[in-house]
Amino acid sequence: MSNKYICIHGHFYQPPRENPWLNKVEIQESAYPYHDWNYRINEECYRRNTASRILNDHGKIEAIMNNYSRMSFNIGPTLLAWMENEAPETYAAILQADKDSMEAFSGHGSAMAQAYNHLIMPLANERDKETQVIWGIEDFKSRYGRHPEGMWLGETAANTESLEMLAKHGIKFTILSPYQAKRVRKLGTKEWKDATNAKVDTKKAYACKLPSGKEIALFFYDGPASQGVAFEGLLNDGALFANRLKDLLSDNDDLELVHIATDGESYGHHHGLGEMALSYCLDSIDKQEDVNLTVYGEFLEKFPPAFEAEIIENTSWSCYHGVERWKSDCGCNTGGNPDWNQKWRKPLREAFDKVREKLITLYEQQMQDHTSNPWDVRNGYIRVILDRSNDNVSGFLKDNFGEDLSEENKVKLLKLLEMQYHSMLMYTSCGWFFDEVTGIESMQDIFYATRAIQLAEEVSGLDYEADFVESLRKIPSNIPKYGNALKAYEQIVKPMELDMIRIGAHYAISSLFEEFPEEVTLYNFSAAVKSSHYYEAGKQKLIVGRTEFRSDITWEKVDISYAVLHLGEHHLFGGVRKYMGTEALEELHTKMAQFFEQGNVYEIFNLMDVHFGNHNYSFWHLFRDEQHQIMKLMMEKNLTGAEGAMQQLYDNTYTLLKTFQEINMEVPARLKMPVEMAVNNRLVTELKRKELSFRKLDKQLKSAVAIDANLDLVTLDYLMDQRLTELVKKLEEEPENLELLHTINQLLGLIKETPLDPEKWEAQNIIFGIKEQHLAEKMSEADAGDQAAKDWSNAFKQLEESVNLVIE
Repeated sequence: MSNKYICIHGHFYQPPRENPWLNKVEIQESAYPYHDWNYRINEECYRRNTASRILNDHGKIEAIMNNYSRMSFNIGPTLLAWMENEAPETYAAILQADKDSMEAFSGHGSAMAQAYNHLIMPLANERDKETQVIWGIEDFKSRYGRHPEGMWLGETAANTESLEMLAKHGIKFTILSPYQAKRVRKLGTKEWKDATNAKVDTKKAYACKLPSGKEIALFFYDGPASQGVAFEGLLNDGALFANRLKDLLSDNDDLELVHIATDGESYGHHHGLGEMALSYCLDSIDKQEDVNLTVYGEFLEKFPPAFEAEIIENTSWSCYHGVERWKSDCGCNTGGNPDWNQKWRKPLREAFDKVREKLITLYEQQMQDHTSNPWDVRNGYIRVILDRSNDNVSGFLKDNFGEDLSEENKVKLLKLLEMQYHSMLMYTSCGWFFDEVTGIESMQDIFYATRAIQLAEEVSGLDYEADFVESLRKIPSNIPKYGNALKAYEQIVKPMELDMIRIGAHYAISSLFEEFPEEVTLYNFSAAVKSSHYYEAGKQKLIVGRTEFRSDITWEKVDISYAVLHLGEHHLFGGVRKYMGTEALEELHTKMAQFFEQGNVYEIFNLMDVHFGNHNYSFWHLFRDEQHQIMKLMMEKNLTGAEGAMQQLYDNTYTLLKTFQEINMEVPARLKMPVEMAVNNRLVTELKRKELSFRKLDKQLKSAVAIDANLDLVTLDYLMDQRLTELVKKLEEEPENLELLHTINQLLGLIKETPLDPEKWEAQNIIFGIKEQHLAEKMSEADAGDQAAKDWSNAFKQLEESVNLVIE
């Protein structure tokens, strides 16, 4: 076997985007047509790498490959947690890829762990370093079913203390930038060789001997080739990519490992179709006899380091100045705003450090009556983060605090541990990476700090927010409308802050639009309806009731009374408070029902003032997803009412628009725009129908083309892709269904004659799977004279052609 090895590592990571009070990513309009950027990047990158295409010389799909099974990769634990819940197919394919890779790489999986939430390890205190490593390991074990061999450090930021922590917990290796190497020497020799400024030989593995007596292996990736992938268009051509890596190998017989490391999002998100270049590259290398694909664990076992290395302390892969990017105005930025400065970075970290130290004191004080090892308990809290089921949390509390805990103490202890969880999340590195403190990444970290402070105040009854507010006042913003971080905190963070009553308000308002069962889960809360009275008169609605809520995170409970009046559209007015008692609630319900039947809205408002005081809520207190749902509902009602007028306008002006086109005269915008609205609305409506009419759809599309209407192709392609996938999934269940096969071919033929260009990605995957399972058998039956099999084979070949598969 050749002594030449190649390894490609992808660091797949997105900053956590969850609302800290809901543990859910709320809708992000900029990610349209997807719900949020996690969904969008999943579709563009994470999912695509589970089934990436390899094309033949004619551009046809000849193979589909799970890239994760042939490369080295790590995926951030917070991102994996999102995938598990929101993208389970991607998640399952990634876990399977690691299992498959163990067969290819001598029992070594392709997955690596990651320090938990991507904070900058050299800037963390020792306790946080340890928790980050333990949580990263336990998260990995719970998903992949094995102890990780390697661990990725956020931004590859490292110092000796961080490496000691990895080694202490059984991590065998990590990956660093070549610029992080200080000096190297052959094991057993005395003379060191300078390796600064990337003079390290990246084709070797290195042992790093630590002051504790432990050691860890280091792999310094090839900088120029990694840069080529990330920034120089190397993913434009899979063959070029493969050749670039192979050309780095020497012609001699020396043992060499060429390896690169980049953001995994390069493969499909940052670079469209980058996952296909990766597949071609991996497949090409794998087929050659003079070079071997490998992963770090396999290489390390086969070839223990013959050299040792020391690192430059406090360095990373994305800051020329070490780790200053995450604590000072060092000059590193994204380059998009040359007039801005990053003077905000230092006071932001100082503000968080101040919060952390106060919360350490509170945590230790409050825990001392329950345990002598509060930090061991925090290290073990990953068990709860991974599984918040009642039985698991009960087991955790029992194992750590005994069986005699009161309900009050259970809530207190869970709040303290959640406080610590969020006090680490607030250090997620992305908060300092970009150019402006009011950007989404920095504000997300401030969200986490705010949640930690809220929990601290609930446990202690003390005011922690005032000092934090003063710290934010001293953090400058580059954006004049803010001036400082406090203004952004007041405008962005505070309106999002929730307590149990606010959760109840959301539930009460939502009850007007959705009929909840008696017991329902709402985000990370459980609700049990005790009473509910609903009234409706025309556009107006009224609901009065009582519901008990329980946080599935902290186990805190609240019993609420509420009344909400809907006057139509988004005009909602409600009152919510802690349960007022049976008699008071029944009296309120009776009076409100009476006034509602009389149409006396004024008296209903008076009753709300009397019974709820300042605890008033409206549409603006709904969570973002529900706000969007209600606005869509209102919009659909208005559009439905306007459809007749829009259709009439379309009918009256269609021939006129064709005439404008025929005489090459520009159509006035005030005429064309409403017609285009009508055209797009008709097409969207048709694509959303339960039973899709090809004839109507074909007619509408041809009419739109005839008048050169501007189509909303983002929406129409997305909807068409959903309909195509829906049909192909049915074919997967009924592969013998020739009529269904003809229907799919008919739809693809229709698409081909229109401006629509749906992705077809999932449809291709399914059709490729059907081909692998059934085509050979059908063709054999057809050759034996079976007419039905011949008809099926011919129809399937037409399908293959339509979705760009190689035809057998």
